[in-house]
Amino acid sequence: MTIDWRSKGFWLPHGTRTAAEIAAERPGLFDGGFTWPLMVVRRAAVEANIATMAAWCRRHGFDFAPHAKTTMAPGLIDAQLRAGAWGLTVATANQALVLRRLGVERVLIANQVLDPTALSWLAAESRAGWEVMFQIDSLPGVRAAAAAGHARVLVELGHPGGRTGVRTLDQLEIVARAAADAPGVELVGVTGYEGQLADPPAVDAYLDRLAEGFGRLSAAALLPEDPLVSAGGSAWFDRVADRLAGLSSRARLVLRSGASVTHDDGFYRERTPFVRVPGEGPLTAALEVWAQVLSVPEPGLALAGMGKRDAPFDEGLPVPMEIRRTGGTSGPADGLRVTRLNDHHTYLEVADGVQVEPGDLVRFGISHPCTAFDKWRDIPVVDEERRVVDVLHTYF
Repeated sequence: MTIDWRSKGFWLPHGTRTAAEIAAERPGLFDGGFTWPLMVVRRAAVEANIATMAAWCRRHGFDFAPHAKTTMAPGLIDAQLRAGAWGLTVATANQALVLRRLGVERVLIANQVLDPTALSWLAAESRAGWEVMFQIDSLPGVRAAAAAGHARVLVELGHPGGRTGVRTLDQLEIVARAAADAPGVELVGVTGYEGQLADPPAVDAYLDRLAEGFGRLSAAALLPEDPLVSAGGSAWFDRVADRLAGLSSRARLVLRSGASVTHDDGFYRERTPFVRVPGEGPLTAALEVWAQVLSVPEPGLALAGMGKRDAPFDEGLPVPMEIRRTGGTSGPADGLRVTRLNDHHTYLEVADGVQVEPGDLVRFGISHPCTAFDKWRDIPVVDEERRVVDVLHTYF
């Protein structure tokens, strides 16, 4: 992997470097080889999170197919597979193409695929031995899969106001029966997504309907002898384990939680199941963005050089965690709060008595990793001394 002037945050106006060369030198973040803003991945936190989720799945009888769309980073994908992941999940056929080129042997597309171009490619790769499957929720979806041929599909149950997926068990059976009868289509199981639901009672009710739907299709002899049941975002996987555990003797249970690999300091820190069941965790935030204070134009306001192009903002704003002064001393970022982001600026509310100066660096935790990685082409991986020990490349 070659790193050059196109890699934001790496200061390489001339020439190129490889990830291996950078890792061999173990440069410090603050030694002059990087510029700001810069997103980094903490190696120890990632390794701990991967191990935590692998152990959790083993304890609860689930196979793990973590959602690769969170990172699309080969280094992290490989680490999850080495930790025992059953496969990888993606959201689009283009992401499936990336994973195919990376050599991932089993991929679940947690979405509908109706594009004939993508379906033809998926069919050809499936005939060649690749284990790939996708979701259906309509009769047109069944017909599109049948037209391509050699399609392995899961029928999806949704919920009112949610994303894709049939809304009733009657519809689930109609689509499943059509898939089971369609030439060139193999119905492999049932799938759903509970992540958009607001509270445990709503999640439990939905997952119970998913289990009921599985039972209904099984009773109708529409499922294979070894069916799949797949669910699980990163906010409610404890409820998935609780409500679907009874199916473990009749189906392979596959969890898809993707944000757990890096976790965060915002959305998932508040919603992770390990808040509710702390004895089984924890997960640790592994992403941070360093940005420089550019201006302190008036009392109570500072502007940092980080914006919407650098940090996620869709599920909560970045969280100031640490201030590094120009002289190299550091301390907690107490009294700083992000109020809004422009394209390239972060507005910081500064409490009375808190001192920040132009040139200071602020370490921000992020909220929602699924919209963090797509903003960075190459990402330094740092050890606990903040020395770069690897570089992740992303495919978005």
